[in-house]
Amino acid sequence: MTDKASKIGVMIVDDHDLVRRGFASLLSSQEGIEVVAEANSGEAAIEHCRNNGKKIDVILMDVNMPGIGGMEATQRISAQWPDIGIIIITVHADGPLPRRLLKGGAKGYLTKGNDVTEMVEAIRDVHSGGRYIAKDIAQQLALSMLPGQDSIIDSLSKRELQILMMIAQAHKNNEIAETLNLSPKTVSTYRKRLHEKLDVSNDIEMLHLAMKHGILDDDLSGGQQ
Repeated sequence: MTDKASKIGVMIVDDHDLVRRGFASLLSSQEGIEVVAEANSGEAAIEHCRNNGKKIDVILMDVNMPGIGGMEATQRISAQWPDIGIIIITVHADGPLPRRLLKGGAKGYLTKGNDVTEMVEAIRDVHSGGRYIAKDIAQQLALSMLPGQDSIIDSLSKRELQILMMIAQAHKNNEIAETLNLSPKTVSTYRKRLHEKLDVSNDIEMLHLAMKHGILDDDLSGGQQ
C-alpha cells in the first residue's frame, strides 16, 4: 500500500454519477489524497481491487446499488484485500445496517450529510489503521445495543437481508438468482421465508417495512408504492 510520503489512494463506489463526481471534486483539493478509481457497483469495485488493488488504500462505499450492492462488496473486499480500508458512506444513520456493515468488515461509517472535513478525517484515520464512525451513527449504535432495542430486521441472516434489499429495489427472482449465483427456486424459498419472518403478506408490505427500518432509500423503491 502507500507509504507515508505517498498520497492516500481512494476509490469512490456509488451508482450515481453525480455523487461520484461530487466526492471526487471535493477530495481533489485535499492534501495527501488522490482519487484513483471510481465504480458504479459492488462488482465493479471488486474488479478494480483485483486489477489495481495496490493503488487503492481506502474505499468510500455506498450501500444501495444494483447487483450485489455495497454490503456484499464490503464483505468480499474485506476478506480478499484486508489492507484496503472501507468507509461506508450512505443515507442510513439508523436501523440495522451500520452494525451489520461494521461487523462485515467496514472500518468507517459516514452519512452523506457529513461534510468533507469529516470525510477526510475518516479517510486518514482508516488509512492509519484506525476506525471512524460519525457521531450520529455512534449514538445510534450505542442505543441499538440497549436491551429491547432489537428490530425485526435483526433476526434476518446475512443472505436474507441481502435478498430483502434486492427485492425492495424491485429485482425479480431470476435477476437475484443470477447476481447471487443461486437458483431461482432457492430465491423463491428465501422470499417466502422473508414474508413469514417479517409477518408480511406481499412484497409491497415488505418494501414499506424496509424503508421504515432504514435499509432502503426512499428514492430506490423501484416504483412499488
